[in-house]
Formats: sequence, structure tokens, C-alpha cells
Amino acid sequence: MIKSEYFIQAAQKKGFGLYTGVPCSYLKSFINTVIDSEHLRYVGAANEGDAVAIAAGAELAGVKGVVMFQNSGFGNAVNPLTSLTHTFKIPILVIVTWRGQPGGAPDEPQHQLMGAITPQLLDLIQVPWELFPTEIDQVEPTLDRAVAHMQQHQTPYALVMQKGSVESCPLSSQLAMKPQPISPTNLPLQQAPAFTRCDILQAIQAGTDPDDILLATTGYTGRELYAIEDRSNQLYMVGSMGCVSSLGLGVALAQPHRRVIAIDGDGAALMRLGAFATIGYERPPNLLHILLDNQRHESTGGQSTVSASINFGAIAKACGYEQVAVATTPEQVKALTQHPSEQLMFIHVKIKPGIPDKLPRPKITPLEVAQRLRQFIQAR
Repeated sequence: MIKSEYFIQAAQKKGFGLYTGVPCSYLKSFINTVIDSEHLRYVGAANEGDAVAIAAGAELAGVKGVVMFQNSGFGNAVNPLTSLTHTFKIPILVIVTWRGQPGGAPDEPQHQLMGAITPQLLDLIQVPWELFPTEIDQVEPTLDRAVAHMQQHQTPYALVMQKGSVESCPLSSQLAMKPQPISPTNLPLQQAPAFTRCDILQAIQAGTDPDDILLATTGYTGRELYAIEDRSNQLYMVGSMGCVSSLGLGVALAQPHRRVIAIDGDGAALMRLGAFATIGYERPPNLLHILLDNQRHESTGGQSTVSASINFGAIAKACGYEQVAVATTPEQVKALTQHPSEQLMFIHVKIKPGIPDKLPRPKITPLEVAQRLRQFIQAR
């Protein structure tokens, strides 16, 4: 058993500065130490998959991230661990607890199956792992192995934490209190959409500055943004559906002086709607979240989403977004993008379905996109 501060201080010396995740009783003292630290950032995620995306965004932007969660929530993290961090080669450190460990301490029945298969799941998704250190002299070698793998392979490394690995540590401080909740206001009714996704993406590009970072959700959004004009400050997400706003949160927190624009879709946003709450709590003033809503899963055959019955703007406002706007024309979108407020902002844009003829797929690979974005951030 070790003091949590031993591991956290050693990790900090190796550049790990942002921690995010979902609590577990095994992680209690570990998370408390991070929250109490004046030099580290803790982001409480709505689910484990969002946490992976947040840490991935921070790493892309130059801050090494640590994701912490209970193994019962492992399933929520599988998608971004296999289609985001693996595909784009984004190395993050994962600390997953081993509830229900075979032969270990008695635990609740819901942990039995996951406890039995946790190591095999890590093996299956090709995330190398070892046990979380329980002795002081194990900490440095463990971190050295993790960092060496992450540097060589640019993929995640996991530490599996058994019960009793870390000494108890009470929480001395509280999470910083954010401003009071923002009451939803009446937003203008949306008009029937008259413009396509391509029209709006052109307006977004036209309204950006050279230093801005643009992150486009999976499906046709990234492909169309690439087709309009490929730029080194753009990332075209593949897979990881619903994770673009959390990725944008991680980038925005790691690069507070640079504007980050996350371009979302209605189906994707609905899949991980809890991300709105995390983003609204953190309220990074440099994040602009734009949702293009055609009420369908267009890239998979045009099946309807349930967005027709949802007021996304009211949801964003209720979750803590300080500025919420509805836009119906490219000119409005360009103006809102060109002249952003210095507050967290959400723009809801209804669009017509449809894609350009002969829409190309990016010739640049996801790995090249991520490497290029890192270089863009480092050079400016």
C-alpha cells in the first residue's frame, strides 16, 4: 500500500497534468489527492468514455492525461479506446480498478463477471497493462514502463488497481464552485432548414482565425470539412461517435489561450448527452460548440434521430453554457463564429439533409491528422 501522493507527484514530474474519470471507492484517496493539488486539474466526467475523450484532447494539446474509472464502467470506455486513442495514436494513462477480482476481497454480485474478465478485456483491445504499484519502490519503474510504451507506440497503457493499493486520504478541499446554474431562456423557434451541412461548414471555416482549432464529428461532417478545404488546424473524427465535444473540452483546457471549435451532429450529441453537463460545469471560455442538426443518422442510411422533439439550446443552457444561439443561415453562423463571446458558447443550426456529389474521403490518415495538429499547436 502506498500514499496516493507518491504516485501523483512522480507522475507529475513525467508531465501528467490532467486527471479525469468516474469515481470508484478504490480510487477515493487517489482522486481526493488530485482535487486537493494546486498544480493538477481534475475533470469529473459523466461517463468513462467521455473521460477517455477528454484526456485524449488534453494529450493532443500538449498535456498528458490520466483516466480513472471502475472496471464496471469499462464498457463505456471501449469505443473511444478502440476508435479514438488507437486510431489516432493518442497515448493516455488508464487506471482501472479491479472490482470483483477472482480470489480477492468479497464484492457485490454485479462485479463478478467484469472482475473475471478485466485483464482479458485489456488484452483484447490491445491495451498493455500491469498492476498498480503497491510499494514506493515500484512507482518509478511502473511509470517508466508506461511512459516508454506511450512514447514508442503512441497508444494507451493501463494500470489495474487492486483493493487496498492506496492508503486512505480524506478530501481537504472541495471542487471549485462554478457560477450559479443558468436558467433556460426562451430561444427563437427554428425555421425550416434551407441550407446544407456544406453551406454551414463553409461559413464556419470563413469565420475562423488561423490560430483556431476545428474538430469535426464522425460521419459526413469531417469528410465535408476536408473536402471544402483541408487545413492543418482541423481534425476529422472517425468512430468515437459522440466524443467530439469531450475531445474539444480536453483541448480547450490544455490550450486556454486558443479558441477550440467542436462541430457536432444531432445523433452524435444524443449518444453522449451527458457531455453537455461536464462541459457546462467546466465552462471553458475558449470553447465554441456548434451542433449541426438534420434530424437523422445520414451516413448510415438516413434513419431518423429523436432530435425533432428536443430543444438542444435549452439543454445546453440548463447544463451551464453561458451563451446559446440559434442560427438559420450561413451568414448568421459566420457572424457568430467571427465574433465569439469570451464565454462558453453553443450554437444550434438546423440543416437540410444531403451530401455533395462524389464526396471524397480524406487522403490523409487519422494518424497524420493527429500528428499534424500536434505540430500546429506546438508551432504557434
